[in-house]
Amino acid sequence: MNLRDLEYLLALQEVKHFRKAAEKCFVSQPTLSGQISKLEEELGLLLIERTSRKVIFTHAGDELAAQARKILMEVKAMKDMAKSFQAPMAGPLHMGLIPTVAPYLLPRIVPHIRETFKDMELFLYEEQTHVLLQRLDEGEIDCLVLAYLPEMERFGSIDLYHESLMLALPPQHPWNAREEVELGALKGEQLLMLEDGHCLRDQAMDYCFNAGASEDTSFKATSLETLRHMVAAGMGMTLLPELAVPSTKQSEGVVYRPFCPEQPTRLISMVYRQNSVRRPCFNELAALIQKHWSEA
Repeated sequence: MNLRDLEYLLALQEVKHFRKAAEKCFVSQPTLSGQISKLEEELGLLLIERTSRKVIFTHAGDELAAQARKILMEVKAMKDMAKSFQAPMAGPLHMGLIPTVAPYLLPRIVPHIRETFKDMELFLYEEQTHVLLQRLDEGEIDCLVLAYLPEMERFGSIDLYHESLMLALPPQHPWNAREEVELGALKGEQLLMLEDGHCLRDQAMDYCFNAGASEDTSFKATSLETLRHMVAAGMGMTLLPELAVPSTKQSEGVVYRPFCPEQPTRLISMVYRQNSVRRPCFNELAALIQKHWSEA
């Protein structure tokens, strides 16, 4: 038994398909299948039920795969620990970001990361919150940049910045004459929202519902840019985070207005596994983001 065999087992459990698991591990299908069979022989257990249509893990297979994941995470932690002692800001760093942050924050910080941490290999992943948290849990990603939610308390975190949410209006809307819009003015209004799975959707809906507004259920957007285009087409209004708003108050057929007397906000944080040995690296990276996130 070796670590590579455990990686084969986990890949197969994830995709439930020998060819796809082999592609994921960059080996041939016979190689992966042969190593899984050898592992079963060594353990004296049947880990997988093989049929012509699908791969089914036995109870023993699931239990041993769970243990294999722990072992591989411990091995990764040892390697990360060694690297952190050698050079905290060197080597690969895998960072995940949510779709309502990544397109707007990355252009502001990536040039500074490359300039400041020349020995860092930065790998970036854009996924919805629940996917990123799972990948962080499983050790596939080192840290995340996302909107902080109460259910993330089990992770370590560093606050990066508070980001205002602004009202995006079509150009013909009567509120465009106002410099600010009272949050209570949304009472009885309908707003366009992102589809399920985006944490910004839940945060925006909380503010809107508390103000007496409701969701326009005739359309749910897959991205902020889709929302922006729908507003520009006169289909309604929505909330957009500060970094997604152009420096001018009107651009591309959309008018942006802040709220008063209180401005809705969301907290953007860096989240990592509680016992990660790469905390010194996260501290340095967080400080850089805090310094440069608001630069246009």
